[in-house]
Amino acid sequence: MNGTFDNEAAFGNVPSACEDERTFGPLPPAQGRGFASTWWGQEWLKALKDTALDGQQLKQGRRLARAGAVGALTVRPGRITAVVRDRDGSQYRGDVLLQELDEDDWDRFLTMAAERAGHIAALLDREMPPHLVEDAAASGIELLPSIGDLEPECSCGAWDHCPHTAALCYQVARLLDQDPFVLLLMRGRAERPLLDALQERGATPASASGEPETPRGVPAQEAFAAWDIVPPLPAPPTLPTEPGAPARLDTETPPEPGIDPAALEFLAADTAARAHLLLADALAPGHELQPFERELTVDQDCVRLAAACRDSRIAARLADAAGRRPPAFSAAVRAWRLGGAASLGALEDEWTPTPEELARATAGLDRAWAEDERPALRATGGNRWTVTGRDAQLRLGHDGRWWPYRKERGHWFPAGPPDRDPAAALETMDSTPTE
Repeated sequence: MNGTFDNEAAFGNVPSACEDERTFGPLPPAQGRGFASTWWGQEWLKALKDTALDGQQLKQGRRLARAGAVGALTVRPGRITAVVRDRDGSQYRGDVLLQELDEDDWDRFLTMAAERAGHIAALLDREMPPHLVEDAAASGIELLPSIGDLEPECSCGAWDHCPHTAALCYQVARLLDQDPFVLLLMRGRAERPLLDALQERGATPASASGEPETPRGVPAQEAFAAWDIVPPLPAPPTLPTEPGAPARLDTETPPEPGIDPAALEFLAADTAARAHLLLADALAPGHELQPFERELTVDQDCVRLAAACRDSRIAARLADAAGRRPPAFSAAVRAWRLGGAASLGALEDEWTPTPEELARATAGLDRAWAEDERPALRATGGNRWTVTGRDAQLRLGHDGRWWPYRKERGHWFPAGPPDRDPAAALETMDSTPTE
């Protein structure tokens, strides 16, 4: 099965309007991120880990999924399917089976959901609240899979979960994060028929049925009591499509002594870009719940500016302002381009993990490779492990991610984005060219 992905050969020519089948295009590589950020996506992956007998097969599958080796993914009742490209270029069709709910199960689910309209409202917001799953379980319906529920089938001939079916499951976790109706389709009901059935029972919210909501109004007593309440704030401004362009300073009038027009234009453009980013952040849902970012020092801000600068003369002035020697400044700029302040911290902060953090880090290193594949690592200070016999190093960040480093011209330089998996971090370094 060598060659490029052939989705029609793998899945058949299925019309896109088919209610009981959805096909998703290949997802991009998942570098620098986990596969499940929601609790239900994590429960899906827990079922995979509890079901598989060989943890090394799961690690290989995770790396395939992270590298974007899973082709278009088809979801239908009781089955998910995709073609997975192995590391040697060969391709295999992987299927994972999940038992469908029977008609009695669905009848109990619809009855439960009709009594609790908030459940359906949450699903329409692409959320799966824990109490929905709990209420379904109380009705004898298991929505999320558990140990033994994810049954693998693969053209590679493996009888347990192999890297191909594991990679498929990791990608499904990403889809579930975006849309829990994918899980309900696997259990046997597509979104539209499910909402139609709920509407017949009078349980579908107006936003799903397309009917306008009836204004509820305010009792006169409440309106009179609120006469002195400050009116609501105006609607927030809309976000411009792009930052504003700074004024051009290349006029016929010569600048005052000590004034560099090119540097001023660069700072003005950076200020506009940062203002645009701050406004986008402020308008994002949940902004008020986000922690404040620590203010950058002058030295760190010089590094940030240099990371976006393509004028070597301005970059040299920033290096002088930061008070860094050229190799150290180059390493800092490269770190910022790879991951901002967090990456700069991994470059500069050598810290000592607590016993618990050290135990987790050591266990993570032990799990990352098969016993005969793990490179020889030696601790070289606090949160740093150097690969014996190679100019390579792994640094543990405060957030539990591993940063790859490479020694160049006698100095350690960041060599790739971070990863929760130390083996994947080293692989990323091996594929990143030296600057």
